[in-house]
Amino acid sequence: MQQSIINNTKAQGFPQRLRAVLFDMDGVLYNSMPYHAIAWNKAMAQFGYDLPEEEVYMHEGRTGTSTVNLVSLREHGTEVSEERVAEIYKVKSDLFNQFPPAEPMPGALSLLRQLKEQGLMILIVTGSGQCSLLDKLNCDYPGIFRRELMVTAFDVKYGKPNPEPYLMGMQKGGLQPHECIVVENAPLGVHAAKAAGIFTIAVNTGPLPDKALLDEGADLLFPSMQALSDAWGELSVALDKQTKDI
Repeated sequence: MQQSIINNTKAQGFPQRLRAVLFDMDGVLYNSMPYHAIAWNKAMAQFGYDLPEEEVYMHEGRTGTSTVNLVSLREHGTEVSEERVAEIYKVKSDLFNQFPPAEPMPGALSLLRQLKEQGLMILIVTGSGQCSLLDKLNCDYPGIFRRELMVTAFDVKYGKPNPEPYLMGMQKGGLQPHECIVVENAPLGVHAAKAAGIFTIAVNTGPLPDKALLDEGADLLFPSMQALSDAWGELSVALDKQTKDI
C-alpha cells in the first residue's frame, strides 16, 4: 500500500470476507488525545499522583479505573476505591470539557463514507467514557454510527489491552475475526485487537514512534487517517482479490 508500512514480522493476511470495520474513537475519529493527556495529567496531580502527558498516550484505551489503579499501584502499592476513582475521573472529565470541542480527524469522514457506500458495517470500540465526544458523533459523522454498534467504557469490565472490547464489538455485530478490520492509533488498542484475532490497521496520529504500534502487532501502519482514506480504494481492491482467491 502506498504511504503505509507493512509489518512483515507479524502480518496475518487480509480478512477472508470483509463485512465490518471497527474503529477506536480518540486519536482516530477525533483529534482529542492532546486534551486527554493534559486533563489526565492535571487531574491526577490534584490527587497526588504523577501521570506525565507523554505517558497518557501509552495508556490510551484503558478504562479510567484501570488507568488510575495502574498509577496508584506504581506509586503507593495499592489500588484506590471506586469512589475515589469516580472523583478523579470527574475532575478529569471536567478539565477535558473546558477545552474547545475536539475536531474530527482529517480524513476520517471521507473514509467512513467510502465504507458506508460499500455496505460495510461500521462499529466503534473505545475505552472512552467521555460523553461529550460520544454525543458529538452523530453531529460530526451523520448517518454513520448506531448506538447498538458501539462499545464504550460503560460496557466493559476489563478494557484494552484485554481483547474484551473487540470481542464484544464482534458479538454485537454478529461477526467473526476473519470478517473484520480494526483501525487503531494506540499500542494497547492494537494489542487488544490482535488478541481478538482481527487484522489491524494502525494510524500514528500521536507522538509515539511507529515501533510502539508495530511491536504490538499492527498489520499495516499509516501516518494519518487521511493517508488511510486516500489508500482505501487500493486496499479495497486487494481485499476483494483476496476474497475471490479463497
